[in-house]
Amino acid sequence: MDPENVLNQAAADKGYDSDAIRETLAADGIDPVIPPKCNRRQPPAYDRQTYRERNRVERFFNKLKHFRRIATRYDKLADSFLALVHLVTAFIFTRNS
Repeated sequence: MDPENVLNQAAADKGYDSDAIRETLAADGIDPVIPPKCNRRQPPAYDRQTYRERNRVERFFNKLKHFRRIATRYDKLADSFLALVHLVTAFIFTRNS
């Protein structure tokens, strides 16, 4: 996966599969990574690998939300909140290794 190409992509669920959304993204120079709905007669192509990576990121954020302090955002300062996110991220990665 090319890191520069990822910056010009927008990954979304099937619920956002409409020609209007795809045209708007294309007009802004963004490649839509949206799987087609099953009722499309001519489904447009999309990058399956990038869509899988999107799913991994989404699952990671779900794991972050299991920590109540992050989900409810008790910290008032952005720096302390970010520090806690880093700490929990390290905890999640060591637990899954």
